[in-house]
Amino acid sequence: MSKRYLISGGGTGGHIFPALAIANKIKKEQPDAEFLFIGANDKMEMQRVPEAGYDIKGLTIYGVSRDFSWKGIKKNVRLPFVLLKAISEAKKAIKEFNPDIAIGVGGFASGPALKAAEKLGVPTMLQEQNSYPGVTNKMLAAKARKICVAYDGLEKYFPGEKIVKTGNPVRAEILQIQNKNPKAYEYFNFVPEKKLVLVVGGSLGARTLNETMAAHLDDFRKAGVQLLWQTGEQFFRNIDSKLLAEQDEYIRIVPFIKNMNDAYSIADIIVSRAGALAISELSIVGKPVILVPFPYAAEDHQTFNAKALSSKNAAILIPDSEAKEKLYPELMALAQDDARCKEMSENILQFAKPEAIQSIYDEIQKIVGK
Repeated sequence: MSKRYLISGGGTGGHIFPALAIANKIKKEQPDAEFLFIGANDKMEMQRVPEAGYDIKGLTIYGVSRDFSWKGIKKNVRLPFVLLKAISEAKKAIKEFNPDIAIGVGGFASGPALKAAEKLGVPTMLQEQNSYPGVTNKMLAAKARKICVAYDGLEKYFPGEKIVKTGNPVRAEILQIQNKNPKAYEYFNFVPEKKLVLVVGGSLGARTLNETMAAHLDDFRKAGVQLLWQTGEQFFRNIDSKLLAEQDEYIRIVPFIKNMNDAYSIADIIVSRAGALAISELSIVGKPVILVPFPYAAEDHQTFNAKALSSKNAAILIPDSEAKEKLYPELMALAQDDARCKEMSENILQFAKPEAIQSIYDEIQKIVGK
């Protein structure tokens, strides 16, 4: 008899991509398995999950507003009622689907979805990507059967006996990247003879990285360095048409890169935020990396993530506040230092956990088997 898996979470790629990696692994091992995702309406999972071939149910749910205007205060006053309604909607979906397990990966929707699962007696499991857990996973930890983590020291936030250090799941295609793939160069219309910088500010984009790249497009051309720049959907919608007109054989500006394995394949240097999923993927990819941590992440955990690598010469860390001044010069210096690039590549590979998805799958099957 086929098993049924409920997976919930989202809001950003840092939650969505691990969720899809888990689903794809289960589907590979159990082709007859059935899946239902639960996400938050108007968040990116409502687009990305169906694109990956899975059904998703959307809940109207949001987090605590830090906006102290009247609008923000009203949202916070309404939140308990919104949460109760979301739990009720999730209960209905779960009763209809009748899952064998509910897996939460963090994000607004996973709170009501896994609360509903708990109330209906469905066993739950959490996958926490970060060194500092989100509010949702901390709230759900007491009732979870297992909590799969990627960092040490999470006993401060979760019951120690439930923690399993697995690493973060990454997309299967990331594990199978062909370096300098000719088809990838052809897809993005670049050439292998010139150095290529890939800039990714996360699935939603990063203002500091975007503004820095926008100021240096002509400098990339003069240096003979190619640039593949993912802006994020919102920045791209508001981008100056003059900026888009500057694209030529050296510059590609795109809102979102679906085939990241191809982008990673042709990159000589990667510039990225320091979210947990990004770190996990970059460690497997093994390219020289400059990390610009998002400064407003909870407990500044992106800086913590980046320091873990930079302290071992596995990445260069540039604080967000210094990026506009230092990022481009650091990039160009690195592009001209092949020996340093080689050393950084070797060092970051030491952080890779390609077996993470198998470990998480094994933990899921222990629960489902019971």
